[in-house]
Amino acid sequence: MDIYLDSLLNLPNTTVESCKQEETQIILKLRFVHDKSNCLHCNVASDELKQNRPILIRDLSVFGKVVYLDTPRRQFYCHQCQKYFTEMLPFADWERRYTQRYEEYVYQRVQNTSIEQVSRDESLSWDQIQGIFKHQFSLKKKITGKVSND
Repeated sequence: MDIYLDSLLNLPNTTVESCKQEETQIILKLRFVHDKSNCLHCNVASDELKQNRPILIRDLSVFGKVVYLDTPRRQFYCHQCQKYFTEMLPFADWERRYTQRYEEYVYQRVQNTSIEQVSRDESLSWDQIQGIFKHQFSLKKKITGKVSND
């Protein structure tokens, strides 16, 4: 759609197909630039798309508006190993509805304020904020063997 939106969004192998602005939110419809994906079982590229069930993934807010990415969730069939696989998203962890950068942002905010404050600011429930914080904490613990207060 717009080369400037693509570079501002800075998500690998994606392009913004459309942008819908509402009073409190912006929804960016994404499209992947490649029609293939590597099988998660055998790593062979497949272009046999079986289904696409788009999901909304929350990203960092901009201009005081919540941003959602309307993201394709593509499932392929691999002829090599004869299995179905769902494509991994390079910008969101498996089964998460937030971008990695948004989760990192929330994690940092909770460290500097509180779950309650971030919950109010981000219009998410206390449980959602706690879930993001715990997920990020466990990722950092795995990476470093310990968690530091960056």
